[in-house]
Amino acid sequence: MAKDTSKIVEELELCDNFKTFYNENRNYMITDSLSVLLNRFITEKGLGKSQVIKNSELSEVYAYQIFSGLRTPDRKKLLCLAIGMKLNLDEVQTLLKCAGYPTLYVKHPFDSVITYGICKKLSVVEINELLFNYDLETLG
Repeated sequence: MAKDTSKIVEELELCDNFKTFYNENRNYMITDSLSVLLNRFITEKGLGKSQVIKNSELSEVYAYQIFSGLRTPDRKKLLCLAIGMKLNLDEVQTLLKCAGYPTLYVKHPFDSVITYGICKKLSVVEINELLFNYDLETLG
């Protein structure tokens, strides 16, 4: 069962002993590699990699290298994969954290458009059109 991040932070702030905190919360921490997490999402959602790659608008070879762990995508390419998998906002944030990238922050115009697109289940092409219409850098 998942534990809300704010609850974990609250427990961390109140703890007297980090070892106890860590032992009680280690199961809620992200320990998987990016490729493992991506493949878990694919499996959990019953998706096919080829369809996800097509939806992501990424090069097939490059995307398969990401799934296999041979390549690490930049933040925009990772967002393309997340959109291609139709991940919800929480799943996208988890994916970004796992990769060491900043989570989507709605006060940033680019991130605001991406968040809107994810919540509305827009495609990469549709999100790129919105970004372009607001004179923002596209996903690629």
